[in-house]
Amino acid sequence: MTESSTQVVRDYLTSLQERITSAIAALDGQAFVSDAWAKPPGEALQGQGITRILENGAVFERAGCGFSHVTGPKLPPSATQHRPELAGAPFEAMGVSLVFHPRNPYVPTVHMNVRMIAATPVGGGEVVCWFGGGMDLTPYYPFEEDAVHFHRTCADALAPFGDDKYPRFKAWCDDYFFLKHRNEARGIGGVFFDDFSEGGFDNAFAMTRAVGDAFLSAYLPIVERRQAMPWGERERDHQLYRRGRYVEFNLVWDRGTHFGLQSGGRSESILMSMPPLVRWAYNHQPEPGSPEDRLTSDFLVRRDWI
Repeated sequence: MTESSTQVVRDYLTSLQERITSAIAALDGQAFVSDAWAKPPGEALQGQGITRILENGAVFERAGCGFSHVTGPKLPPSATQHRPELAGAPFEAMGVSLVFHPRNPYVPTVHMNVRMIAATPVGGGEVVCWFGGGMDLTPYYPFEEDAVHFHRTCADALAPFGDDKYPRFKAWCDDYFFLKHRNEARGIGGVFFDDFSEGGFDNAFAMTRAVGDAFLSAYLPIVERRQAMPWGERERDHQLYRRGRYVEFNLVWDRGTHFGLQSGGRSESILMSMPPLVRWAYNHQPEPGSPEDRLTSDFLVRRDWI
């Protein structure tokens, strides 16, 4: 891991953020607000980033896409649960993370993240570097063709890196984006990987780029198919109720949220993933046989979509 390697990763991530937000702004018709930030001197966590946010757009009620590049004196527990030998190690982390919450309930919410973490073992030694990320889709209404398209795009992006990658990362995504306290999936999944360094830096970075580069192809065709569908109060109520599950996962289980908050990250940027409006209802049960019911019975279950 060299300084030039770090710059290459940083350049890719800032370019990815620019490409994605430009495409989303063109679709929505509203520009993102760009908020460049830096950690104040004297804090344990140092670094900077760019948070880009679009709110109250024609297509997206809230769309946030953030880049961050930070260094810290000690890896937080959320980053060392699979690497206990690095507990307490100084680290460097950078990534792009996004969550887009659409206005139309027939358009699914989407999440994508690609990141690199490097740490120096306590007491010295060679720098350990790994990549992580993925993307997942959270629909409010069930459309088979959307789920198949999203998963097929993920599989195609990973195909050059081995036949095992999509099945492995798809299963990892199903396991990860699961609300254990509800015994329920957050959405229809996608792919997720972490602590990835197989094949060395070049291979791991290339695979991470492939995932990041596939995002727009995976998501935009779905938005374009659904954004003009008529909807009313029933669909909006269901969307807000299901958004509650999204909030529960991000605050209770998500390692990225925990990493950011535990390491002293910028709360405003970390929590941009929250939807602008949400509701909870006690013991809510959808009408049997309804589209809302079919989402839970047929879609929020582990399936082989392709």
